[in-house]
Amino acid sequence: MKITPTVTVARIAFRLHTNSEGCRATVRYSHTSLDPAGDAFLEKFTETYFQKFMQTMEARLNHYLTTGECLRG
Repeated sequence: MKITPTVTVARIAFRLHTNSEGCRATVRYSHTSLDPAGDAFLEKFTETYFQKFMQTMEARLNHYLTTGECLRG
């Protein structure tokens, strides 16, 4: 659960699956708006935005798993 006070509440579910390449992650987000700022956030949370967001998260997670270091920024 991720709460952005007075904006949104997000339920985030991760599942890891083994496969021939090692591991595959499935991530599900469910956002609930808490006010007009949350409405604005959800309006920009399009499929295109989500795909780009997940590509960035995948790169960051793979970097951490490879190096043990978090990317900043």
